[in-house]
Amino acid sequence: MIDIKIIQIKTNTQNMYGWIALNSTDHPVGHIFMHIELDNKIKFMDAWVHDDFRRQGIFNKLWDTRWEYVEEHFKNYTAFAWCLPTSINLLRKKGFEEGETCIYMERKIK
Repeated sequence: MIDIKIIQIKTNTQNMYGWIALNSTDHPVGHIFMHIELDNKIKFMDAWVHDDFRRQGIFNKLWDTRWEYVEEHFKNYTAFAWCLPTSINLLRKKGFEEGETCIYMERKIK
């Protein structure tokens, strides 16, 4: 794993929390977000790692930093996430269980 610094960032959106991963030259190489929802739920959102820095443990470090923050500040909340099939095993490993199936739909705005 390379030398990475994780810092919490302030967002311009209410109830949105974010962390950014910086390399040794303070260049952003990844980020992760979450949003506090109604009924004591936390939506784990957008996670990204730059292509040149993938498979180096950055995503896991971002995830673990966010999780530590959640455990410290949001006891008795429920965390949930939407994920791609490639991320299912990671979420299972982190203790998440599969919910209902959802189908992505879109429409071009004319």
